[in-house]
Amino acid sequence: MRQNIFKGPDGLRAGWRLLIYAALVFAFGYAASKIADIFLHGRQPDASSPTVGIVTFSVGLCVLLLAAWIMSKIEGRRLGAYGLPWQRAFCGQFWQGCAISFVSLTLLLVILRLAHAYSLGPVQLHGVDILKSGLLWAVAAILATMVEEFLYRGYLQFTLTSGIGFWPGAAITSAVMAAAHMFNPGWTVLGLFTVGGFGLIACLLLRRTGDLWMPLGVHAAWDWGETYFYGVPDSGLMGNGHLFQGSFHGPAWLTGMPFGVEAGWPNVALFLLWWFLFARWFREVKYPKGATTEAEIR
Repeated sequence: MRQNIFKGPDGLRAGWRLLIYAALVFAFGYAASKIADIFLHGRQPDASSPTVGIVTFSVGLCVLLLAAWIMSKIEGRRLGAYGLPWQRAFCGQFWQGCAISFVSLTLLLVILRLAHAYSLGPVQLHGVDILKSGLLWAVAAILATMVEEFLYRGYLQFTLTSGIGFWPGAAITSAVMAAAHMFNPGWTVLGLFTVGGFGLIACLLLRRTGDLWMPLGVHAAWDWGETYFYGVPDSGLMGNGHLFQGSFHGPAWLTGMPFGVEAGWPNVALFLLWWFLFARWFREVKYPKGATTEAEIR
């Protein structure tokens, strides 16, 4: 009976693996926070700074990857099985995702401009500061989205897939991602809905491309476009050192303010279009690879 509780036909059951992983993430995260407090002397870092973001998200990514690496040794898998195979790092699909996302955001803002609901605003940076700030925010956006994508759709998605199947797991990870954004300022019900909707789109891309590199590109370019290039709120958060100073003038259902343009109904239409195009573009299922035999037939 005890063996049935803890082990299944493919080894340790998914629920226990998730508990071990969560304990490792908590322990490593707690240790990292204490080390950070020593260096900061108890001061709160400036969350709107790209440099602070780079340091913070680098530590967060190390915590997640270290915990996942330990689990990979326990489970006898490669770390890349959890969605970030390093041999495909920044592959062509990553850059395709970046281009699709930035162009989509731009077209969305153009539509709002035509509706007299958005203004690009004046240029805030000049000379070398344009390149410097753009690169810093690019690195910060990539690291931030690597943390977020791997947190929800890395080890968690892989292990839920092995236990309950891919799409039930995707529904859970997307809902958790949406709920976590309730800690962001200015959140709205529609904003949380679209965050969860993006989670499902990212899961679709994970399912059809086989890894997280394309959804990571989509996510990172969107954040970079909002935070740095257009200077508008990104899920309620504003960054310093943006290129333009964008502003909105219309109703919240149209602009998504104060949470961000992603919380408006035009973005709901965009996400539905994304789902249709990605589903038509990528038809072959490539994930999971080796989650369990049982999960692959669901």
